[in-house]
Amino acid sequence: MSKPGRKKLIEFYTRMVRIRKTEEKLMEVFSNGEILGFLHVSIGQEAAPVGICAHLSDLDYIATTHRGHGHAIAKGIDLKYAMAELFGKKEGFCMGRSGSMHLADKKHGIMGANGIVGGGIPIATGAAFAARYKKTDQVAVATFGEGATGEGAFHEALNFAAIKKLPIVYVCENNGWAEFSPQSIHMPIKDVISRATAYNMPAVQVSNDVLEIYEAAGKAIDHARAGKGPTLLEVKCDRWHGHYVGDAQKYRGKDAVEKAMGKDCLLNFEVTLLTDKVLQKKDIEKIGAQVQAEIDEAVDFARECSFPDPSEMMDGLYI
Repeated sequence: MSKPGRKKLIEFYTRMVRIRKTEEKLMEVFSNGEILGFLHVSIGQEAAPVGICAHLSDLDYIATTHRGHGHAIAKGIDLKYAMAELFGKKEGFCMGRSGSMHLADKKHGIMGANGIVGGGIPIATGAAFAARYKKTDQVAVATFGEGATGEGAFHEALNFAAIKKLPIVYVCENNGWAEFSPQSIHMPIKDVISRATAYNMPAVQVSNDVLEIYEAAGKAIDHARAGKGPTLLEVKCDRWHGHYVGDAQKYRGKDAVEKAMGKDCLLNFEVTLLTDKVLQKKDIEKIGAQVQAEIDEAVDFARECSFPDPSEMMDGLYI
């Protein structure tokens, strides 16, 4: 697999900035009461969705978690209509019904975020089975946290995918926290990739570096697309904020949070691009301003959209 050129590197950086700034804006409007329910952000974990989705087309599938804005953005979701969905507006992709934890877009192969821990894993596995059955070259990707690897659905899905050699990549974004619980108290192993041994499945562990993830994901996706079966990819990353926006993280401690924030995948990539003269400071500033304007436009669009009428509440339901 060839290394990404200058254009693609800038594209990676722009997507990471878009994810970071979108979630920062979401935290702001959520705190102002403009978005209801719960909001979970992936700030500090932007490298994984960008490195993975760079290899996927609109025909490929991805199913993610309650912390899934970044994957949807990296996969190409229209930010304006995604924002309308998060605001609960009728113009959103699911008429405002999915909200943050179930954001989906069929056009881009985004099968939806999922509020159930590990809930997206069997869904993506089903999509991979369909691709195999229809003999297409489509690939599915399931993303989840390390906490989901203790769920029965994880083990059932990996076992089935390995037996059938399904075209799927299982991506564990291991940030060390399953909601409020550190990995050490709910897993008897240090590395999630150890679980792949039980299913005779290739497994790769990478750091929270977009280029490292891009290379590993590319090999795993090519492996799946060639009919050679699934791969388990583990990304060791850091969650900056709590389980949900508003979580004070008293169980974690200030020092641990500051340590996590010191390992910034976006800033590290920015330094690399500046050092390698792919970008200059003025380019960084320009990209940031352009992305921020795009996000502000999407928020303004969402605010102007209309809420669904109560008479539409039962539309689309089987009763």
